[in-house]
Amino acid sequence: MNVLAVGCHPDDLEIGCGGTLAKLASQGHQVTMVHVASGDKGHKVIQPDQLKQLRRLEAIKAGQLIGAEVISLDVPDLAVRSDQEELISKLVQVIRRVKPDYIITHPPEDYMKDHMEVSRAVFDASFAATVPHYHHAEGEEAHHKVAPLYYMDTLAGVNFLPTEYVDISDFIETKIQMNDCHESQIKWLYEHDGIDFLDFVRTVSKFRGLQCGKPYAEGFKQSQAWPRLTTERLLP
Repeated sequence: MNVLAVGCHPDDLEIGCGGTLAKLASQGHQVTMVHVASGDKGHKVIQPDQLKQLRRLEAIKAGQLIGAEVISLDVPDLAVRSDQEELISKLVQVIRRVKPDYIITHPPEDYMKDHMEVSRAVFDASFAATVPHYHHAEGEEAHHKVAPLYYMDTLAGVNFLPTEYVDISDFIETKIQMNDCHESQIKWLYEHDGIDFLDFVRTVSKFRGLQCGKPYAEGFKQSQAWPRLTTERLLP
């Protein structure tokens, strides 16, 4: 299958569904990781222009660990708007090229506006990508279906009750390694805020594992909207 994962910032996918993406890649599925925002404002010392380049390289490094393609849409932090036609068009182009069997993204409610705007933008773009005359470029084919949509966990799992789980016990170390690639975030949080974010990620994965009887897991909800529903189990 072709699986498209769309996160807001360069480390969001690694946090929310890194183990699932690693598992999918190990099974031979094609994984594409997109981050909408550049992460340019995610540091108190490193300046935005330098930081966005650094975070892009970190994201590519993380994706390379599982053989995933990594795409940046380069929207500035705190400027993500789902009602911007340019963003929807960029997402449509990615969806039409990748032709995903399903898409993973943020839930509609999360801890910050950029995440929620990405969720809405992906919902809208995944429908628009199937409309042949929407921003049709020469040689570009509309996607043949409105892809099923899965929402990954919120940060720390707050206010998120999964309806599906993925056992990532064999991939928890890969997930940790993917997150560790984001050194500009991990190091800063540890040195300046005393937060061991790698332990944070591991703890949430263990908590989700406790809920479904596995050592480590990731939780998801499927978008309950026609025509995105399916009888198939698509998550690994």
